[in-house]
Amino acid sequence: MSQEINNREYRQEILRDLIMQLHDGKTLEEVKPVFEKHFKHVSASEIAEMEQNLIMEGLPPEEIQRLCDVHAAVFKGSIEEIHQDQRQKVENQPGHPVTFFKKENAAIEALVEERIRPHLEAFKENDSQENILALREDFNLLWDIDKHYKRKENLIFPFLERYGITGPPQVMWGVDDEIRADIKTVQKMLAEYSGEREVLVEKIEETLEQVSEMIFKENSILLPMTLDNLTEDDWIKIAEDGDEIGYCLIEPDEKWVPARVDVEEKEKEESPRSGYVKFETGILSDREISAIFNTLPLDITFVDKDGIVKYFSQGKERIFARTKAVIGRTVENCHPPASVHVVKKVVEDLMSGRKDNEDFWIRMGDKYVYIRYFAVRDENGEFLGTLEVSQNIQPIRELEGEKRLLSD
Repeated sequence: MSQEINNREYRQEILRDLIMQLHDGKTLEEVKPVFEKHFKHVSASEIAEMEQNLIMEGLPPEEIQRLCDVHAAVFKGSIEEIHQDQRQKVENQPGHPVTFFKKENAAIEALVEERIRPHLEAFKENDSQENILALREDFNLLWDIDKHYKRKENLIFPFLERYGITGPPQVMWGVDDEIRADIKTVQKMLAEYSGEREVLVEKIEETLEQVSEMIFKENSILLPMTLDNLTEDDWIKIAEDGDEIGYCLIEPDEKWVPARVDVEEKEKEESPRSGYVKFETGILSDREISAIFNTLPLDITFVDKDGIVKYFSQGKERIFARTKAVIGRTVENCHPPASVHVVKKVVEDLMSGRKDNEDFWIRMGDKYVYIRYFAVRDENGEFLGTLEVSQNIQPIRELEGEKRLLSD
């Protein structure tokens, strides 16, 4: 594991050096061989993570943006397919936002390759008013790409940022703005055309290349990254909000309906003789409820509104001893006389609403125990009882750095 971490740190230094070389004036072709040697078989997600780290260290996103074209040139046709299974799952879900983003990219690509480029070739041969008008119509259509970018920037990027991924969105947003500016420049040059054919052709070709590269970056880097990090609930929100911004060149032909299991029917079929509890946010069987509470790395005790102990969990590593004999006893009788007044005060404060919780922390040998008392209230605010939660937080206090890899 240490070797893997060292390799990643080494590659990150190489990445930093390449970015600075580009900053100092080296061309894409000059740095491409070094990038290809060290990064061709590295996943796009790892490179994005390294770029994120460089931004967090203070490197401006616009510097990393210089590396985008190197990514595209090296990865095209050879990017590691670590997302293949997830991609196939998405492709089997009609209307999924990722599927539709790709459909839009296909429509943009078709506009560029099947319409704009042939019209550009005709314009190279003859800069007639007819050919100029054809290109003006083309670029008016291409401006629809603004909606595609806005959905990406305002719907997808915020979710990535929520998961701590800020570098790649910042970099990509900068490139989006460059493409927007280039399209606007071409539109203006076409509207005011007065014979500078070579200059206009060069600008159009540069813009079309940028658009094509962004399609590749989205399909091969951004969208796989979102599939690695966003949840189905995130995608539901993205799908719901897409209509407000609008779509590029095409409209969704069907609404995405995520696959859902009727958990209540499933529970009836699997456990016809045992009970289950239907919560506001789901359904659990009696067995599952008991196992969940006993799996939590916490001691939980519930005392009802009358001060009667009704429940305690039975985790593997208990902090305070409990026996089933406490069930049905008053909470005062479950504590030493010296601390009864404290217990009563805590319960009174929670019951009255003066407090919602009360916390204590104590040392017990090699343990550092965090003890919390919570007022349990229903949706109408009525007091139902007191929940005591105890946890040994010593292992948590000893955590340092980050852990991003699976344990052996």
